[in-house]
Amino acid sequence: MAAPEASHDSVLDPGTRAPDFTLHSTPDQTLSLSELRGRPVILAFYPADWSPVCGDEMALFNEILPEFHQYGAELLGISVDGVWCHAAFARDRKLHFPLLADFEPKGAVSKQYGAYREQEGVSARALFVIDGDGIIQWSYLSPIGVNPGVDGVLNALESLPSGRKPAMAAHDAPHPAAADHDGDRAHDRAQEARP
Repeated sequence: MAAPEASHDSVLDPGTRAPDFTLHSTPDQTLSLSELRGRPVILAFYPADWSPVCGDEMALFNEILPEFHQYGAELLGISVDGVWCHAAFARDRKLHFPLLADFEPKGAVSKQYGAYREQEGVSARALFVIDGDGIIQWSYLSPIGVNPGVDGVLNALESLPSGRKPAMAAHDAPHPAAADHDGDRAHDRAQEARP
């Protein structure tokens, strides 16, 4: 199946340097895009943790996560939900990738990427594949009620300059800052940080 064409109605175009950001992944931990420099990064912006389409989309990405790692890629989910909501959602859905809270100032990172729905006050459903040099190689803005699937992301990863699905070497293992954010551990850290 062919990947959907990238949409450029509002999201950042391929060839653009991905804006750096630092967002909370737990109440007491942050993750910066620049920490992942040198490896591909998939940004999956989505409207809300507990909506049916978002839940299905994040579950699909979680299922395909080992394939993303075969390309040396890291996956980051981003929405305007808070860290406590993310922790509960990740635990419930058994997600093994970071969910970043674009909570305050609300939607600031989503807006930088052109992936914010001002009228509803939520992130758009948008995908970006960023190469190891921090350049957006593929972007797609999905209709809000449609799960975009993973074909476009996988095709974009295949098209990166390495153009291969390498055997994972020790140095290709998930970045510790990202790998440490699976749902159960994120939830446990969130519980420990609770006042």
